Amino acid sequence: MFTDYVQIYASAGKGGNGAISFRHEKYVAAGGPDGGDGGRGGDVYFKVDPDANTLIEFRFKKKFKADNGENGQGARKYGKSADDLYIPVPVGTVIKDAKSNEVLADLSTPGEEALILKGGRGGLGNSHFATATRQAPRFAQDGEPGEEKELILELKLLADVGLIGFPNVGKSTFLSKVTSANPKIANYHFTTIEPNLGVVTSKYGDSFVIADIPGIIEGASEGTGLGIQFLRHIERTRLLLHFIDVSGIEGRNPIEDYKTINEELKNYSEKLSKRTQIIVANKIDIQNDTKAFEELEKIAKKNNQKIFKISANTGDGIEELMKYIADTLKTLPKEYLITIEKSDERKVYRLEDDSEKFTVEKEKGIFIVKGEAVDKIIRRVNITDYESLFYLHKKLNEVGLDKALKKAGVKDGDTVKIGNYEMVWED
Repeated sequence: MFTDYVQIYASAGKGGNGAISFRHEKYVAAGGPDGGDGGRGGDVYFKVDPDANTLIEFRFKKKFKADNGENGQGARKYGKSADDLYIPVPVGTVIKDAKSNEVLADLSTPGEEALILKGGRGGLGNSHFATATRQAPRFAQDGEPGEEKELILELKLLADVGLIGFPNVGKSTFLSKVTSANPKIANYHFTTIEPNLGVVTSKYGDSFVIADIPGIIEGASEGTGLGIQFLRHIERTRLLLHFIDVSGIEGRNPIEDYKTINEELKNYSEKLSKRTQIIVANKIDIQNDTKAFEELEKIAKKNNQKIFKISANTGDGIEELMKYIADTLKTLPKEYLITIEKSDERKVYRLEDDSEKFTVEKEKGIFIVKGEAVDKIIRRVNITDYESLFYLHKKLNEVGLDKALKKAGVKDGDTVKIGNYEMVWED
């Protein structure tokens, strides 16, 4: 089964917690804090697997989680960082955030990999919090949670040439003639219900890949018939072969078919509608008259397109067409679906990066604080411990929460809520 669209859940590992520990050595009086730091949680990567050609594995497993980092230990022993999780996908896989539809990666090259979810940083042990006035801190940081997302994986075939046209116009027969592919062929519509790939040998020049795309029908760009299930697969092709039945045996109007298909391409993607296109007038071996072909010739000339007469069934005209395709491909650059701006290192938010990423709103008499800066502090502090609470309030003031609350009108006795934590304000 060919699977080209799935939704999965993935999460990076949580950082290990920092340790609360004190030295207990023989002959050493009043040993100080020696709690070690927690290890980093595992990142989640997606990597191209050259042996995979569908996303079918993701139909049976939809949840992926990297390991958590180990907790710190006494004697300043660091917790072990978790191994990163690598998820194999076929070449041509686009990874999107299911919530925002943002494209996170376009894995178009064999061996390519992309960091999608960052593991949480390990918490600091209590050895880091000793000061001149707090010589025996009895608190440590919890590890940061790892990033998590619902992800969409979308496979877009990487073919040089895409065969397009209405159902039953001879695309599959043509593919079987020029490659070793064995697509299903029959005299009824929608014989092809999933894309077929075939590799053309160097007989016609450099080798290239042809994709037989399921037949397009009117309304396909809006989801009618096989809809966008096939349209996504021709986005990366460099050259389109537009097959049109000129035999007249099914009573179709070749001119209307040509216009309808191109209108669907334009509706789906303006860029795709401008892709280099060759008109292939097929089934000339059973052609009733030449009027249809003559009309197509006029359209091809008007649109500056090349047109060929062939019979995919008998092989007439195929040799000339294939040579032209091979020569044309040499002049066309590789087509990539998207361009993602990449930096040398992915930006991962840390508390110290920004002290203003929070908001204060008053709802039903309660001051509600929301934002990444304060959320990260709350998640890493044990609010049941007195010393931890003191540290929490100190860090919240450092990021400017004290000033922000006063500016919002907080008074003694008011309730302030941060995440699931509520406190009574005292000035």
